[in-house]
Amino acid sequence: MRLTQFSEYALRLLIFAAAHPGRLVTVEEAAASYDISRTHLMKVANLLVRHDFLKGVRGRSGGLTLALRPEAISLGAIIRVTEPAFSIVECFGEAEGRSLLSLDRWRGILSGAMEVFLAELDRYSLRDLAADPERFGIGRPAA
Repeated sequence: MRLTQFSEYALRLLIFAAAHPGRLVTVEEAAASYDISRTHLMKVANLLVRHDFLKGVRGRSGGLTLALRPEAISLGAIIRVTEPAFSIVECFGEAEGRSLLSLDRWRGILSGAMEVFLAELDRYSLRDLAADPERFGIGRPAA
């Protein structure tokens, strides 16, 4: 399985928000913290707000905060949103009729594998990743 950079950024932004409970975080500070593109992270933030993982507050004092508690955000749910065209095999359709396995059977096998993969991710939540934000380059908020 290979996840896109988009999913990586989504997880990082959610971890960043989880590491700063009780306050709004900005895309700019998350991008600076991770040394990643603000433009790319803004696209990620927009998707996460649209899918109710984050709440966005507009304006001069605006920012982002988690829309749910970290334990209520399944890693599988995040990946389903950030990888909508998750395709295990890029060549579906290209080699039809030339495969040793019938295409229908192969698709069934791979679909089953994908279900198991996502079910395993569903066993974990954002809390499991955000429990140790220092490992992701985020310092704990001052008390």
